[in-house]
Amino acid sequence: MGADAVFVNVSRAIGASVLVITGGVGLFLGWQAFPTLQRYGWRFFTESDWLPEADVLGIAAVLAGTVQIALVAMVIAFPLALLTALYIAEYAPASLRPALVSLVDLMAAIPSIVYGLWGFFLVMPHAASFATFLQRHLGWIPIFEVKDTDPDAAIWDASRYTASAFCAGIAVAMMVLPMACAVMRQVFSQTPPGEKEAALALGATRWGMIRTVVLPFGRGGIIGGTMLALGRALGETIAVLLIISPAFDLKFRPLEIGTNSVSALIAGRFGDASASQLSALLAAGFVLFVITLGVNTLAAVVVNRSRSGAGTEA
Repeated sequence: MGADAVFVNVSRAIGASVLVITGGVGLFLGWQAFPTLQRYGWRFFTESDWLPEADVLGIAAVLAGTVQIALVAMVIAFPLALLTALYIAEYAPASLRPALVSLVDLMAAIPSIVYGLWGFFLVMPHAASFATFLQRHLGWIPIFEVKDTDPDAAIWDASRYTASAFCAGIAVAMMVLPMACAVMRQVFSQTPPGEKEAALALGATRWGMIRTVVLPFGRGGIIGGTMLALGRALGETIAVLLIISPAFDLKFRPLEIGTNSVSALIAGRFGDASASQLSALLAAGFVLFVITLGVNTLAAVVVNRSRSGAGTEA
């Protein structure tokens, strides 16, 4: 009983310290952001320009860019994470699973600057070609439009398709994939063996068993893992900063050059910021903190309330 009591008290102290640190970060950002929010009010959220010398500061454009980069990343990362988790949990030979798990987890240990360099030098040229293909065939859809360029021209302007939210989203997708895959794989591995065997005994194929037993059981883990990865994608900094061409345009054209995110704005402007601009950057950080905290909290609630949430860490 003594050892159990020590373990419980230590666990409570660690959990409480995490809450205190998180709350302290939020209070600090909120206190530092108060002068900016008091001065600009709602204009801080509706203004798209960031011109400290003209006393015009707003995060509408960077919030839109943040969302675009994160959505592009999730469109790419979600199917890859889901299929990888299913293969490791249901199809991979038992002798191969530990190696595959280690390889996927190793992706999470790669520094973000490496992903940024990979995206800038290797991915971006190919992403520009693919973006041209998308505009040529789907340009009638607003999100695939790139202004001031003709994809059918004999020599198309490749520079209009680089340093975009699309290019940054590809790099971010590879960074958030391990997180989503880990949660999904853990949930899939907890599927009751009896239910799987019963489905196979009734004549279901391997895919039929996965579709009727594994996926419904792991629905909460799929949603929770995806939202946790989304929270990470919203706050990615260095990789995005290396790839994008900073622009403060309120647009929803991820294939077009020029975008920005809240985290990249802070990293790029923090070093030479004046006192008033520093407060504005911390206000932007506070907004991102609230958004990310909300997304991660909602993800944890979804996982814990699902049938597969018992024993799953999110």
